[in-house]
Amino acid sequence: MDFLYAILVFVHLLGMAGILSGFLMQLMTDNAKAPKVILHSTLLQLVTGLLLVGLAEMGADAEVNHIKIGAKLLVALAVTVAAVLNLRKPATGLAATAGALAVLNVGVAVFW
Repeated sequence: MDFLYAILVFVHLLGMAGILSGFLMQLMTDNAKAPKVILHSTLLQLVTGLLLVGLAEMGADAEVNHIKIGAKLLVALAVTVAAVLNLRKPATGLAATAGALAVLNVGVAVFW
């Protein structure tokens, strides 16, 4: 179970890196693939985050902070909305919003 948890955390962090690199890619160039990278990475983070919470809930001695998880879920949904809107009409502002919200989600994970 610990190995599966470690794999999910690894993939979850790769998703965050994909969001930030997609934002930087779109900022530096007008690459049409950048919005797809942001959207796919956002969905990857959303799915792996939900799986991580499910694994934490199944643990016998683990206590899950549901308020923290709820806040992270709201931010993740906002990142997903920004990514979908960015896919429809690429704009650096939407990519910046997705990148900033991803960093905010990391801050919530670490400091809360």
